[in-house]
Amino acid sequence: MTATSFVNPAAKSTCRVLIVGATGFMGQFVAEASLLTGRPTYLLVRPGSVSPSKAKSIKNLQDKGAIILHGLINDKEVMEKILKEHEIDVVISAVGGAKILDQLTLIEAMKTSGTIKRFLPSEFGHDVDRADPVEPGRAMYIDKRRVRRSIEASGIPYTYICCNSIASWPYYDNTHPSEVVPPLDQFQIYGDGTVKAYFVAGTDIGKFTMKTVDDIRTLNKCVHFRPTCNLYNINELASLWEKKIGKTLPRVTVTENDLLAAAAENRIPQSIVASFTHDIFIKGCQINFQIDGPQDVEVSILYPDETFITLDECFNDFLVKVDRKSISTDEITTTSPMAESMAITATCA
Repeated sequence: MTATSFVNPAAKSTCRVLIVGATGFMGQFVAEASLLTGRPTYLLVRPGSVSPSKAKSIKNLQDKGAIILHGLINDKEVMEKILKEHEIDVVISAVGGAKILDQLTLIEAMKTSGTIKRFLPSEFGHDVDRADPVEPGRAMYIDKRRVRRSIEASGIPYTYICCNSIASWPYYDNTHPSEVVPPLDQFQIYGDGTVKAYFVAGTDIGKFTMKTVDDIRTLNKCVHFRPTCNLYNINELASLWEKKIGKTLPRVTVTENDLLAAAAENRIPQSIVASFTHDIFIKGCQINFQIDGPQDVEVSILYPDETFITLDECFNDFLVKVDRKSISTDEITTTSPMAESMAITATCA
């Protein structure tokens, strides 16, 4: 029996998915992946006007087949009606930190709707029951743990997605580092730079998340993303980028105390990111435990025939975005035909 034979192929086209927070950073990857599978995909959008960027995201997803529904997840009556009327099977939440506890009302609505076969709450990071960041990141994890306990008490089937870090340069003071190219002036190295972490491209997070929603092996489990091809420490990350740009950049140490001080400033969201950076690259929260418990599964073992986008490939994409005035064409070095092609594309842009 193959690894993929546990999944019912028919469910991929009939499972009705509601995504909450689809216009956010992570939600867009999940929504795109759901639409690619051909599942009926519904997006919950806040009533009233939205920002131009969110409106553009909604229109883009709608053009690809998404069905837009209006409502708020902390409105139990409205959510019950939506879930029942549209016979939603799976709810995926990708709401931001300020709305984490709004999911408690959503859970109550799902309990009474009678349609829900799986709930994926807003996780998409570390295993919040194992990681232990300093404040203010700890407060977010406490909220996420509270949501987990509420789901488990409700009896709603669930899957927790623990995808670790986004494949990008991990700036400690930026909310979404994958939107920013790696450094061109100097590297900030956290501690001694030897603590490793797992990096996953956003499209892969979306792809593998959608594989789990009707896989019986992920029912009531934590699904961990640990691609061995993307296990890097910060020094290795810096060396990879230096190869791409053909330059050696100075390295400046950001000490543990520096990160703790940035976290203690309590500037939101920068201090939350600093607290997570400390947990990852000083305390090693992604690698300091084994996933051998009965509630843990690893995505590469579940889907051994599927490949991950490598961090090397992701850095090729960043290379395309680099300002060509900052790096002259003859300084660019590439390590593969794909990288060479991307360098040529960047030069022509």
